[in-house]
Amino acid sequence: MTEKIMEYKEQYQKYFLLSEDALNQAFAEFNKVPEPLLSAMKYSVNAGGKRLRPVLMFACADMFNSDLKNVFPFAAALEIIHTYSLIHDDLPCMDNDDFRRGIPTNHKVFGEGMAVLAGDGLLNTAFEIMFNTILKNNTTNNIKAAAEIAKSAGSKGMVAGQSLDLYTVNNMSAGEKELLYIHKHKTGKLLRAALVSGAYIANAEKDIIKTISEIGEEFGILFQITDDILDVTGTFENLGKSIGKDEKTNKLTYIKLYGMEKSKQLALNSAEKIIQMLGSLNINTDFLKQITLKMLNRNK
Repeated sequence: MTEKIMEYKEQYQKYFLLSEDALNQAFAEFNKVPEPLLSAMKYSVNAGGKRLRPVLMFACADMFNSDLKNVFPFAAALEIIHTYSLIHDDLPCMDNDDFRRGIPTNHKVFGEGMAVLAGDGLLNTAFEIMFNTILKNNTTNNIKAAAEIAKSAGSKGMVAGQSLDLYTVNNMSAGEKELLYIHKHKTGKLLRAALVSGAYIANAEKDIIKTISEIGEEFGILFQITDDILDVTGTFENLGKSIGKDEKTNKLTYIKLYGMEKSKQLALNSAEKIIQMLGSLNINTDFLKQITLKMLNRNK
């Protein structure tokens, strides 16, 4: 077991460093962006974090022995889209957070207007990166990966989830159906896109991609249940953001709907479901199994 944990940590570090390289390469091409916009964009991208989405994309492509250099632009684009969403999510008109990853949020440093533009700039940068990649290497798999990321980030994906998240605040009639939709879209879509895009780039078979899609969707649910739990049990030191805001703002969460103990059981059920689906694939899925267990027991 100790050997597996060490191997997991080494693999995560490998994919993490690849993610950093991908982001550095992406931003090297955008030196003509004017100040202070460029600084505002870089501020949030360079604020740290687990790089979970690009790590998942690299890991999935690696399961099929794909050339990981092909993953670079899409991994960077996905993390950049995720970062734009965090900038906008922290704005006073959304969740109104002062801290993210242990440092002041973008709008607290650069002002609300520049933060909005930084998010807009990052989103469009992500699409520019993917289009430039397709122009250089116009393969069906690249197009499918880009389309998956675009669909997952937009008005049928992450943005849809965020819109319902806002709409259900203080909405006493909102329940299980709305909660599942919010987290399936707001959180789950980009996590699912990470795995599916990695599988597309690696030219995985259609039936395998279908299972990976289902795994990604369930992984998003697991992530959000544990996120809701941490908003109650976590600390600012571990999470780097304000704690207890969900209850204060009366947000629809797993804790609000089911309570702590049932939420923990739902997280366990979700993790077991993911591991079972991973076991159905005839490839080495040890890393994804380990990351699922880490997600179940995370403290940050």
